[in-house]
Amino acid sequence: MTLSDIERHYGFTYPPLYKQLEHDGMLNVGEYGPAWYQQVYPTLKDRSTLLLHADDFELLSVTAVAQALDELADPDDYRQIDPALRFIPFAQTGAGDHYCFFASGQQGGDLPVVLLWHDQEEAQHLARNLADFLFLMLLQSMADQDTYNEVSDEEFREQLEKTMGTHARYLTARQAEVLQALLARDIIDYDVALPKGRTEAHRGLLTDMELASLRAELIAYDKYDDCFAYGAAG
Repeated sequence: MTLSDIERHYGFTYPPLYKQLEHDGMLNVGEYGPAWYQQVYPTLKDRSTLLLHADDFELLSVTAVAQALDELADPDDYRQIDPALRFIPFAQTGAGDHYCFFASGQQGGDLPVVLLWHDQEEAQHLARNLADFLFLMLLQSMADQDTYNEVSDEEFREQLEKTMGTHARYLTARQAEVLQALLARDIIDYDVALPKGRTEAHRGLLTDMELASLRAELIAYDKYDDCFAYGAAG
């Protein structure tokens, strides 16, 4: 099955950038399974496929996309998604939430990207289009070193540099310039403010406040972080 097969069968059109990524081999992550990390990941890590090193992001194969589309459209699916809302999954989190193109929200040439929560009956707006989503995810990757899994400073930088090596061509000149400047920074520790006066320790190349400022400057989206109900009953 190919992207064209998916388009014909399900009646929508992928963004040109997504088709370019497929043409360039950026979507070739194989089929996930128990041995994927040991057998497949080592063949990809030196030439990063789409957001390979991003936190909690698993790209779906074409076969997995077709399966997810069938599940979302199934009237017996537990999510009970409103048939009037068209979600096209292309990746997922470890918990099973889907990153989707929101076909029902298309405006002109922009096909928004949303996160379809599997257990909250809501979808969350992330970006106006795939290009902006890509930049957002790269910013987030630079802001959040994986200290939980004890990723070293050297590994963190190496992953980001290899990611930029394959992703820079899909960015605007300004976006690439910003990310390269961030890569030249020293890694810092910073606190993220939480409700009720609490804070959470983070480590990365930029703070959450800097990330928010760059997002507003370079990929402004008036619906960012807004949520809406997707259930047929809602």
